Amino acid sequence: MSEVTLRTCANATVTSVASTASSKAILAANLLRRGASIQNTSTDVLYLLLGGGTADTTVTHTVRLASNAYYEVPFGFTGAITGISSGTNGAANITEFT
Repeated sequence: MSEVTLRTCANATVTSVASTASSKAILAANLLRRGASIQNTSTDVLYLLLGGGTADTTVTHTVRLASNAYYEVPFGFTGAITGISSGTNGAANITEFT
């Protein structure tokens, strides 16, 4: 039987990215990332694209995050995340764990 090693972290960085109707960086790629959470404080939908690139509100997105919804980035994902909102109020509040 193999042994499981728990990867822990001691740091959390909190940032906020204002809602915008243009694709914008939410998190840069970070090989030290252990996890991240994103909360949409806008009254509008936030569309996230994992892996970077240009997010849009129709087909080029990974996650559709409703108003006041919360998203846990998949464990082990260290790539870039971009986002776009269907409106311009509120923000994406981000906590990145390293």
